[in-house]
Amino acid sequence: MALPSYSQTQEQGDARVHAFGTYGLRWQEFGIGGGVEYFFLEHFALMPSFTYHFPNIGNRTNFSFDLRYYVSEGPSQLYFMAGYSQDWENTQPGDPGVRRTFNGANMGVGAYIAIVDWVGLSTEFKFQSQNRRELGFRVGLAFPL
Repeated sequence: MALPSYSQTQEQGDARVHAFGTYGLRWQEFGIGGGVEYFFLEHFALMPSFTYHFPNIGNRTNFSFDLRYYVSEGPSQLYFMAGYSQDWENTQPGDPGVRRTFNGANMGVGAYIAIVDWVGLSTEFKFQSQNRRELGFRVGLAFPL
């Protein structure tokens, strides 16, 4: 029985599609989102992502554009990240109300853990500096392309 050949490197031109769930520790909000990670250099990736949050009242979305630096290779890959983040929120019930926009920086740490050839577990612990100053984590699946 042959073992699967996990994607163990981060080479230039590689890409992964991410689907994830988030939870903010300060505001205790859940969210769902997705993004695409593209390795533009060996060990360096850009990751734009979009998240829809579920606050108690109103609605909130987030766009993040992060730079990731992978410090390890193999089936378990650790990275550090920093980037830009923008939130759009409406604190009124439903769609009417005033939409506010906040932007700021992201920083954090995460890991990609290969499960099989075509999917891996993606985890991240991140701080976002914009007005909400949210510290949270996300867990999801990543699909190498």
